[in-house]
Amino acid sequence: MSEFWLAVIIGSVAVYSWKLIGYLIPKKFSENREVARFATALTIALLAALTALQTLSSDREIALDSRLLALGVAAVMFWRKLPFILVVASAAAAAAAARYFLGWQ
Repeated sequence: MSEFWLAVIIGSVAVYSWKLIGYLIPKKFSENREVARFATALTIALLAALTALQTLSSDREIALDSRLLALGVAAVMFWRKLPFILVVASAAAAAAAARYFLGWQ
């Protein structure tokens, strides 16, 4: 079995075990205001880190390319509270235009 599949299996078991542990936590703990605020902040931080990693990295180095432009377009459109499908389509169009007209990767 390759290292990739071993990592996938271990990761899957770890994530599923956390889901099961979630059912064992007392309701009073999970409804605590500070715990809920921390969980929300942690979720946002992890999503922001994943977005930054996927946008700015390529082959273990920083890459400033059309993905950054697409992220900027999406951020502005989310800020303007436009529908999600419009945000995705516009960001994809911006990345495609930058790749086609400017030769960006």
